[in-house]
Amino acid sequence: MIALSAKTCEACKAGVPPVSDADLSKLSAEVPDWDVIEIGGIKRLTRAFRFPDFAAALTFTNKVGSLAEEENHHPAIVTEWGRVSVSWWTHKIGGLHLNDFIMAAKTDTLLNS
Repeated sequence: MIALSAKTCEACKAGVPPVSDADLSKLSAEVPDWDVIEIGGIKRLTRAFRFPDFAAALTFTNKVGSLAEEENHHPAIVTEWGRVSVSWWTHKIGGLHLNDFIMAAKTDTLLNS
């Protein structure tokens, strides 16, 4: 099985169903530090990353932004002193797609790069 972080996002079209509950459970196990939350009826993957200062948080934010541009899949990012919160979901389908889990796994790899 190929690790999520080694996969590439695929174009997602409106009308594609979000991941099923069974797939959600399986995929969530592959990104255990991420939480599935629901806002306005839309499930999202979210994680807060801690840093020693604002400069380190901003550096990480820029890495996530570069990754998002490379994969053409963009998160919500909140950068604060010593903290970056990242949320992935697929706007076109109003929920979670395999792409979101791929991007969460790739985001995790940025932490140590």
